[in-house]
Amino acid sequence: MVQARVSESAVMAEQGEDKKTSVTIKKYANRRLYNTATSSYVTLDDLCQMVKQGIVFTVFDAKSGDDITRSVLTQIIVEEEGKGGQNLLPIGFLRQLIGFYGDSLQGLVPRYLEQSMMSFIQNQEHMRDYMRNALGGLFPFNQFEEMGKQNMAMMEKAMKMFAPFAREGQAKADAEAAPSGSDGGGGGDKLGELQKQIDALQKQVQDLGRNRRE
Repeated sequence: MVQARVSESAVMAEQGEDKKTSVTIKKYANRRLYNTATSSYVTLDDLCQMVKQGIVFTVFDAKSGDDITRSVLTQIIVEEEGKGGQNLLPIGFLRQLIGFYGDSLQGLVPRYLEQSMMSFIQNQEHMRDYMRNALGGLFPFNQFEEMGKQNMAMMEKAMKMFAPFAREGQAKADAEAAPSGSDGGGGGDKLGELQKQIDALQKQVQDLGRNRRE
């Protein structure tokens, strides 16, 4: 099975740094999608392949002119998750993510997820090279599966750490009353601990790349 590569340049373009080259897709009332660059109708599968190829596009509602790119990309994810054996989003993660809608910390989640994905993308070539060359082509799946579990565990741990502060709605006086240096001393210490774990995982991936080259 061909494994899609998501380039860092494609991610940066999605962040708005390459909007001039964005392909315009129009969605009509009959749900058909029209690629204005190729003057042809396309499907969600076609758009999925465009994403994997690093082609940036923006989807507009043909009638209202509203930018509906986010909802279309979400549709693509739903379609891909529905295909057997291609699940990327654990059920526990999805439940935690849904729990943040309407939460006072909702604004922090997109940036955190974006930075975590960027870190993964920056190191993906090291992992691919290692998998191609290690053990004469026999992929060390167990090692990378464990790394993937560690990464996802940190993501879920972050969600669990964020959630209690917003849902409990503790007053500032209660936070100040907590003994300094204790585990309940605030979100800063916990976020710092999470960042250390992310840095450690990134260092582990970089070390694998160096070991392969040596």
